[in-house]
Amino acid sequence: IEAQLQKDGNITVNMGAPILQPDRIPFEADRPGIRYELAVSDGLCGSAEKVCISAVSMGNPHAVLVVDDVDNAPVNKLGPIIESHSRFPNRVNVGFMQVIDRTHVKLRVFERGVGETRACGTGACAAMVAGRLQGIVDQDVEVELPGGTLQLSWKGDNAPVYMTGPANRVYEGRLHI
Repeated sequence: IEAQLQKDGNITVNMGAPILQPDRIPFEADRPGIRYELAVSDGLCGSAEKVCISAVSMGNPHAVLVVDDVDNAPVNKLGPIIESHSRFPNRVNVGFMQVIDRTHVKLRVFERGVGETRACGTGACAAMVAGRLQGIVDQDVEVELPGGTLQLSWKGDNAPVYMTGPANRVYEGRLHI
């Protein structure tokens, strides 16, 4: 991982280029796309509930949903359903993104095997990429997560995503073997 210490004490990390090819995410799709329809109920009562997602890998798989209000998004209802959806054979992290404006988004992430987390760097990158591909955010975006704010930059195509934010020690311990 390529990282640089900034003058303000923040760290900038080269997160690599996003992976958008479904078979490399991995995500089951007939063809590559920017948005995919995903059934999130079985439709036993006559209609199946569907959501629209973007599928992106930043070295780990992410499904990103654009929502109107991230604070009231059904993270704990839809997160587990999408995380274990059959179209994601290795399961998936699920991001719920609210676009405040073209340079600012709010994000909550339901991480596979964990549940909702306070922060997710790869999730922030995936959300920004999904927003950029949909034409709803710019090249430089502030991503506000419950655990803090990150600055992201992506020039598009095969360019890497750059993530800037604070680095803090959150735990110290010893393991005796």
